[in-house]
Amino acid sequence: MAGNRTFTMIKPDAFAAGNSGAILKMIEEAGFKIVAMKATQLTPELAGKFYAVHKERPFYNDLCKYMSSGPIIAAILEKDNAVEDFRTLIGATNPANAAEGTIRKIFATSIEANAVHGSDSDENAEIEGNFYFNQAERVR
Repeated sequence: MAGNRTFTMIKPDAFAAGNSGAILKMIEEAGFKIVAMKATQLTPELAGKFYAVHKERPFYNDLCKYMSSGPIIAAILEKDNAVEDFRTLIGATNPANAAEGTIRKIFATSIEANAVHGSDSDENAEIEGNFYFNQAERVR
């Protein structure tokens, strides 16, 4: 059964470009409720911990450097079928392949600077949300 929560980050490129408000508006207009949210900046060490699953991949170091290059907005979102619906809303990782009207098609500039992160499974949504938020920081 699909879960009702997912995790997202508005990445440094979208934050720096001033697109956070427009992205959050699209998220809410798509029926997601924001149950936790904060602006923060990852250190390279924290980025390394968050993306540890990719440690052996060739893009890992560049990813950690990029994700610690500026502020981000982390959020837990709630909606029925949250992970799948959010992945549809954000579009393909490569914005050139993203469907029209998706967040990445509108706001991303490259595969790396693709505006937002979205959890790829219910299990990862829980892990990623727990990385950023304790229970007291979430709307119940």
